[in-house]
Amino acid sequence: MKYIYLLLAIFSIVLLWSVINPKESFTCFLEIIPAIIGITILALTFKKFRFTNFTYTLILIHCIILFIGGHYTYAEVPFFDYIKEVFHQSRNNYDKIGHFAQGFVPAMIIRELFIRKKVIANQSFFKFIIVSICVAISAAYEWIEWFVSIASGDGGDAFLGTQGYVWDTQSDMLFAAIGAVTALLSLSKTQDRRLITM
Repeated sequence: MKYIYLLLAIFSIVLLWSVINPKESFTCFLEIIPAIIGITILALTFKKFRFTNFTYTLILIHCIILFIGGHYTYAEVPFFDYIKEVFHQSRNNYDKIGHFAQGFVPAMIIRELFIRKKVIANQSFFKFIIVSICVAISAAYEWIEWFVSIASGDGGDAFLGTQGYVWDTQSDMLFAAIGAVTALLSLSKTQDRRLITM
């Protein structure tokens, strides 16, 4: 439990930093609300289903990515402005880190849930189904971005974060898919070892 408390302390500190003088308050709210909803769900279900510390750590990393994007807006994260200048990129690409994580972390969450709850009997489709779910989550998030942008007008533009890139939505979903595949290929064995020691 000490490790869980440490993760919660880090979550709270970075969340607090994120909401103090953000670049745009409305965008900050929109970016951090998924993390707040997620942590609430995890807290409410903790006694019934406790994930491994490994998965909770990945969730925290994803939350920190959201908090940074919320504080600065995804289009204006300073370090990625520096990268943009150094590598002569046309846009600030911090949002691609966010969408990569949007596939990477849910893939590990879903994988652990599926293994422990024995959701899929046929392992042949296991990875395909996980990646498909992650892409579906990404697509649903793009719909939310689109709806918020239309509903709020100029206030939602920073949340949409296309930065004039016409293929932003498609590339966001591609990065989520790449994130999910990368997680499954690189961390499955590590996760399996954590599951054995539970």
